[in-house]
Amino acid sequence: MQRPVAVDEEYFFEGRAIVSETDLNGVITFANRRFCEISGYSAYELVGKPHNIIRHPDMPKTPFAQVWKTIQAGTIWHGLVKNLRKDGKFYWVDTEISPIYDNNGNVKGYMAARKPASRKNIEETSAIYKTMLDQES
Repeated sequence: MQRPVAVDEEYFFEGRAIVSETDLNGVITFANRRFCEISGYSAYELVGKPHNIIRHPDMPKTPFAQVWKTIQAGTIWHGLVKNLRKDGKFYWVDTEISPIYDNNGNVKGYMAARKPASRKNIEETSAIYKTMLDQES
């Protein structure tokens, strides 16, 4: 298997955020153009699929358990995530996930907004995630 390589996040992002929305089960209901461009998937390939379609195998399970616990409690989760592009390259994002409410105040889904992660945060977080991943094995 070919080892994934990083993409140049600054080039890909060009100041625009990746935005996606999911239903209550994490199935993608909306993907903005920037998300499609950076992930390498078309909107057609993303919508209707679980958001973990872009989960990088280096990501431990623990952060995602915390994501779900936080957003299902109706609060915003913020953290770094390493994602896998369709072509096998990867990219790190500074992510904020928040609940989306219907007119009655009930959570109807979730929205994620992402921007490039800083090199410093990537270095710190990747070391933490590696330790977590090793402990999961």
